[in-house]
Formats: sequence, C-alpha cells, structure tokens
Amino acid sequence: IKCKAAVAWEAGKPLSIEEVEVAPPKAHEVRIKIVATAVCHTDAYTLSGADPEGCFPVILGHEGAGIVESVGEGVTKVKKGDTVIPLYIPQCGECKFCKNPKTNLCQKIRITQGKGVMPDGTSRFTYKGKQIYHFMGTSTFSEYTVVADISVAKIDAAAPLDKVCLLGCGISTGYGAALNTAKVEPGSTCAVFGLGGVGLAVIMGCKIAGASRIIGIDINKDKYAKAKEFGATECISPQDSKKPIQEVLVEMTDGGVDYSFECIGNVGVMRAALEACHKGWGVSVIVGVAAAGQEISTRPFQLVTGRTWKGTAFGGWKSVDNVPKLVTEYMSKKIKVDEFVTHTLPFDKINEAFELLHSGK
Repeated sequence: IKCKAAVAWEAGKPLSIEEVEVAPPKAHEVRIKIVATAVCHTDAYTLSGADPEGCFPVILGHEGAGIVESVGEGVTKVKKGDTVIPLYIPQCGECKFCKNPKTNLCQKIRITQGKGVMPDGTSRFTYKGKQIYHFMGTSTFSEYTVVADISVAKIDAAAPLDKVCLLGCGISTGYGAALNTAKVEPGSTCAVFGLGGVGLAVIMGCKIAGASRIIGIDINKDKYAKAKEFGATECISPQDSKKPIQEVLVEMTDGGVDYSFECIGNVGVMRAALEACHKGWGVSVIVGVAAAGQEISTRPFQLVTGRTWKGTAFGGWKSVDNVPKLVTEYMSKKIKVDEFVTHTLPFDKINEAFELLHSGK
C-alpha cells in the first residue's frame, strides 16, 4: 500500500510528510489503517536525538487507533475490519513475564522492537526503495502500519477512535500508575508532579481510588483549572516558595503524602517526589521517562525509614487483556477520555501538534 506517513529523517529536524510503501503483513503480523493518532513526549524524546535506541529514518507514533486492513498467516486474534489499538508493550501470554501476575513487561519481541524492526529483523516501510525503521512496535504516524499480532488489542467497534487512541499510552499509563502500581487507598493523600496528560490521568486514578486529598504540582499555572476538573483538590508551584517543594509538601500534609507520582522524567523531581512521602509508609512512583544515562539519588535513610520507590510502564496493565476493558470503562463513562483532548489537527499539521506539546498547550 502506498500512503502518507510523517517520516523523521534525522534527529532534531521536523517530521516530513512523505508517500511511503507499506508491505503486506507476514506471518503473525497485522496491517492496520490508522484512523487517529496522538502525540506524546516519548515521540519528541526520540526525535530530539537523546534516545539511545533511536534509529533514523523512522516513523514515530505509539498512541493510535484504527481498523485491521489485512492479517498475515497464523493470525487468529483479529481479522480484517476489526477495530484495534496498537500496543507498544505487547502481551504474548507465553513468556515468563506474561505468566507472572506481578508485571506487564512482555519480552517476546523486545530486542527487535528496540532495534526498529519487526520480529523477523526486517522493516515493512520503504521510501523509494530505502528502508525506514519502525518505532515502539507501532509507528502510528502513518496512514497504514504493520504490527506483530501480539501488539494489538481488539476493542469495541463503536468507540470513537480519535479519543480512544489516547488509551494506547498516556491515559492508561497514569491511571494504572495510581490503581495498579501505587494501589492508592481510600482516604489517602497524593501528590502528582507534572500536570500534563499523564499527570491528569494519575489524578483521575487517585480520585477513582478514593483519595481524599490530591495535590497537583506544576510550574505552569495554566494547567491548574484542568487538574481540578480531573480531581485535584489543590495545586501548587515549586516556584512560589524558597523552600524545596518536598519540604513544602511535608509541612502541608503533616509529615508527607501517602503516595507521590513523578510524571515529568526529571531526576531532581523524582528525588523530591520520594522525599515528599510520609515516613514509614509513603510510596513514590516514577512514571516519567528520564533521558539516557541519568541517575536518581537520595539518602538511603529515606528508604531505611520506610518509604518505597517504584516505577511503572504502561500503568502496569497487561495490554491485550486490559486495553479493551479500559475502552469499555470509557464507553460506560467510568473514566474520562474526551477531556484530555485539547486540539484536533489534520495529519499534515503534525509538526504544529509537537509545537503545542512543547509549549504546554
């Protein structure tokens, strides 16, 4: 199939809309017509050149939704015409990670996915005969893409694809960080650092879990009204006090919060989020992805005295099983999705979408 795709030819340059060729799916692969895609900071991170796994030229994008166009040999879970969300964390159901209820990190195709190719080591994208790499096993910045059959979730055909594409990453990640990773309890106090899409989803999860106090933290005060709409009880800026933000939070909450979430990818903020937790039982979850080579630090005494540091990927959801359930929760109005969408642009304005992302709009 010849179609339009937004190609990242090299790091640090805007995406370029090109006509690419998308090969048919091989065995255990699925070709999808992408109807809608969102942009995420992870795409921008790779595009910046800071990602050690970044390969160019590449078709980025990992928050998408679409319709199955065709399937390769041996595919049984989906068929032509099915409505689907591609998954950057697959679920094969066979590896020891999939069999372990403690994790969602399927490793079946991790190595090839990290190298920007399909499980057989080749790409399905070409431009005038030149190979273009895949991204996160999804590559949703293309009108058609090919994914492994373990990297696709079949969802309710009635779902609006321009909304549920967000369940492919951001909303699921934040919501699951609160419910699955932290296991926020009713009546608890939570602090959420970073009020972008993921942070708002964490707030939503904390509220649904029954938290009584949810403090949003961001230097951009334009985000406070939205955070309160999602359930934040108050919002503060680290720039409004001479004291470190963790000290401010400890004072505000009589010793610290029960749960904190870092949704930025800043190692200094990760430390602050841990140290804002209550002695004896506080849990801090790292949700944001820091740049390559960066390290976190704190005094060991913070952990000796009963705080827990955790991390989460895709909110701990086993993807094939849970993404369809999240779509159902949205369709039954248990979780918000529409409210996360601020702008809807045509595909050829994708670089404008990244400008809006970077400007915090």
